[in-house]
Amino acid sequence: MSKTALVLRHIHFEDLGSLSQPIGDAGYAIRYSDVGQPDFLAGDPAEHDLLIVLGGPIGVYEEESYPFLAREKAFIAQRLARGLPTLGICLGAQLIAASLGASVCPSGLKEIGFSPLILTDAGENSPLRHLRDIPVLHWHGDTYDLPAEAELLAATAIIRQQAFRIGASILGLQFHPEADCGPAFERWLVGHAHELAAAQVDIRLLREDAGRLGERLGKAAHLMMRDWLANLAPAT
Repeated sequence: MSKTALVLRHIHFEDLGSLSQPIGDAGYAIRYSDVGQPDFLAGDPAEHDLLIVLGGPIGVYEEESYPFLAREKAFIAQRLARGLPTLGICLGAQLIAASLGASVCPSGLKEIGFSPLILTDAGENSPLRHLRDIPVLHWHGDTYDLPAEAELLAATAIIRQQAFRIGASILGLQFHPEADCGPAFERWLVGHAHELAAAQVDIRLLREDAGRLGERLGKAAHLMMRDWLANLAPAT
């Protein structure tokens, strides 16, 4: 019987993208659970071998406007308490941090576009080493405090918190290694048109960067995910 990966998705076009293949290659059957659907957050949080929490254009502190966030944090916290494999990307990383009691708040700026990570010593000795010197996609306005017991893996010149891990099985990524930078990238540009306009981002340049960097980034992200999945620690 194959392993299962549950993917919590908040906005339809922000899916697993280029990470789908290495996850499938590792033997996981992928099932999406979409916000707003009756089965979102249904079932036992521990029943799946892997949980992946994707991004979205809301803040984890907006529970009054989006009440499901409280349930989602509780769902994630149950897995984290048992050390079960969990990956968070952008909003997902912030939800992991908040589920562990860390503060999440607006950073005061929009970090949107491609730029390289600054890896810490821990990051250099983690699967993120495959992303060394490769501009990755950033798309966020919030940041978080490093959760207790977490190791900082990466930063950028303007936002310190870009990646963290707790042990071998819990990984939070503020950036977007999963983004498909081929033709499907147009969905991001259209879906986030208002945010891009408000942040005065040059959409033509962003599109050009995606086309120029996408193939290299996709290969590196594949290797990063392959290595992380291969070294997942057993639950305690």
